[in-house]
Amino acid sequence: MAASLHLVAGKATDSVTHGFLPAAARLGLDVTLLTDRPAAAHGFDGPVVECGVSDFREIIAAVEAGAAGGDGPAAVFSNSDFLQAPAALAAAYFGLPAKDWRAATRAKNKGLMRRHLAPVDPVFSADARRVPENAPYPLVVKPREGVASEDVFLVQDAAELAARVKEIAARRDDPLVAEQYLPGRLHTLETLGDGREIRVLGSFLTTVSPPPFFVEERLEWAEPPPETPQVLRQLEALGIGFGACHTEFVVHEGRAHIIEVNYRLIGDHCDFLLADLLGVPLFEQILKVHLGEPLADWQVPGRRHAVAEPVIADRSGKLTAAPGPLQMEDGPVRLSYRPQREVGDTVTVTRTNRDYLGTVRAIGPSADQVDAALARFRAAHDWTIA
Repeated sequence: MAASLHLVAGKATDSVTHGFLPAAARLGLDVTLLTDRPAAAHGFDGPVVECGVSDFREIIAAVEAGAAGGDGPAAVFSNSDFLQAPAALAAAYFGLPAKDWRAATRAKNKGLMRRHLAPVDPVFSADARRVPENAPYPLVVKPREGVASEDVFLVQDAAELAARVKEIAARRDDPLVAEQYLPGRLHTLETLGDGREIRVLGSFLTTVSPPPFFVEERLEWAEPPPETPQVLRQLEALGIGFGACHTEFVVHEGRAHIIEVNYRLIGDHCDFLLADLLGVPLFEQILKVHLGEPLADWQVPGRRHAVAEPVIADRSGKLTAAPGPLQMEDGPVRLSYRPQREVGDTVTVTRTNRDYLGTVRAIGPSADQVDAALARFRAAHDWTIA
């Protein structure tokens, strides 16, 4: 009998639809999808169970009901930012390999993360509605448990902070934090752990939009910087070391400061780029870890250059023209494009990563060749918003 994977998900994502579900099929797993949005699972032909996935008790009850009279689950897994802690608690209930639910909670809650990191990396952080007068402006105000650079702003003084808090509160009612602005070069660190070791998969240099916004405009494959051991020590302090993790950090004057930790695989189609670069079945490797298998050895590929570059909406309106999914070669450069918006969609510019129309991924021998191929690709295709 095939091993049973219970995959916990909210909204449909390409990472799950085109990454983890096909990987589970290749591994021969019996997949049950647990979701609070069953209508979004129309492309999945396995069992779909509707439940309150943000509550670990609901996940446990759904798994128990599905396992009645049969073998228990082999893994409970989620790739959602918001569902790491409940999925981890449910997996622990069944005695399965899992992330530490406390580490998952610290990673998601930016206030808890800062307080827990304070002994090794003190960075000012406060409730955005209770910032002391002597706060070290400029500050970054953001949702305490936000994603995709939504409602993240640089503020220069108390008056601007108050105005941004009022503006954000008109759209959402969740808690906000105000953190010390950390200058420096923005990097990511991609890691995968099996409970025995944590392996650095690689790193991207990230280009973001000019202040006061923080939209990610380009991710470029790079060697992990020399300050990477500092980041690993900070992750260890948070209790992070199992499964996939995507960490954003800045390096300034020899110091590395974590900006945020997404305790799951990198998103926005960089997960597919990472898998292509490593030349390994990355999605399968992650699922195998949650099935209790150790990390496999793999050959480090030769030096290559890679870029993930989103196409970003520059105005609001209806998307009337855009390419569909593409894979092509431009000389020695391999290009892939996957849309994040479909023709006919209404686009509202938000100055966040939600403005992505699609992402171009390119892998080639050198930076010059990759950049030239990217430029040719973008010049040859139209994205029209009317």
